[in-house]
Amino acid sequence: MSVKTFIFIGRSGCGKGTQAALLETYIKGRDIKTHIVHLETGALFREFFKGSSYSHKLAHDLYTVGGLQPEFLTVHLWSNFFVKYMKDNVHLIIDGTPRKLHEAHILDTALKFYARPKPYIVYINVSREWSEKRLEARHREDDTKRDIKSRLDWFDTDVVPALDFYRNSEDYEFLNINGEQDIENVHEEILKRCSL
Repeated sequence: MSVKTFIFIGRSGCGKGTQAALLETYIKGRDIKTHIVHLETGALFREFFKGSSYSHKLAHDLYTVGGLQPEFLTVHLWSNFFVKYMKDNVHLIIDGTPRKLHEAHILDTALKFYARPKPYIVYINVSREWSEKRLEARHREDDTKRDIKSRLDWFDTDVVPALDFYRNSEDYEFLNINGEQDIENVHEEILKRCSL
């Protein structure tokens, strides 16, 4: 299998993390020779929040109210991740970034720097209402009604322009995946659309 790049984007609670993990497992079963680098932005931030500096505190405070982290911090975390873990001839799975148009442009420069072949943008498309119900049902620390509303609002204002950038770029293969199906059907649709 030739090396592939997948960027998972979707509203909070759409299952992008689950689908990224399923895809990683699928690829590992089909291509045992090629390493997979999996960038999960949420995990990078959860680790960052454990720090004790002023920056760590500010970022954690923003997280607890459902705020969108500043671009400089997001880019810093995934840039450091790339410098540390990227290698030649690896599959790349990105989950949870970009969340703003400017981040999409910066990520684009990183993917070009690493000479990644045409990446797949896997947009797990769910309605705002579907996402809201799903988030309310999972009872995570950051899933209060106020935080949920905040995250859904910034998806519409900040993430949608990044999606439009990818949708309109010839450098990316944009996949609009119906995320309101059961988990296995979403996974099967992704595999089919990526010809895996």
